[in-house]
Amino acid sequence: MKISDVMTAYPVCVTPDATLAEVAGQMTERSVGSVLVVEDGVLHGIVTDRDLAVRAVGGGLSPGDGVDTVMSHPAVTVDADDDLQVAYRTFRRTGVRRLPVLDASRVVGVLTMDDLLLDVFRRLTDLLGPVAWTILQEPPKPPSRAGSRS
Repeated sequence: MKISDVMTAYPVCVTPDATLAEVAGQMTERSVGSVLVVEDGVLHGIVTDRDLAVRAVGGGLSPGDGVDTVMSHPAVTVDADDDLQVAYRTFRRTGVRRLPVLDASRVVGVLTMDDLLLDVFRRLTDLLGPVAWTILQEPPKPPSRAGSRS
């Protein structure tokens, strides 16, 4: 399975001249935990809700400060055509929770740990469906009573 099959399309993006207040507003409005910093189709970095809390608020920055003061650059990325196992390895290796997804150098989505968990749950459901159906088709067997007399 490819990363593009599991990723969240249409990532929320801002330009490098966006302010921290604008980034926080986009996260709130769009109910996301990260925003990609993109200019002319080129990924410059990523800002997460943790970046806003720890680097911005915790660092005493002003809401009017630029997004470049807290964004992670360069962002760890994966390719849309990569096998999903590449994403699992990248998450384990880097410890990040969100990966911008690129097609060539163009941003096409974001892959989150939540996306992978949903994929795992879907796969488990696919496996459990036939098992559950088999169990429902066959009545349970009564427990055997060793040593009982009829």
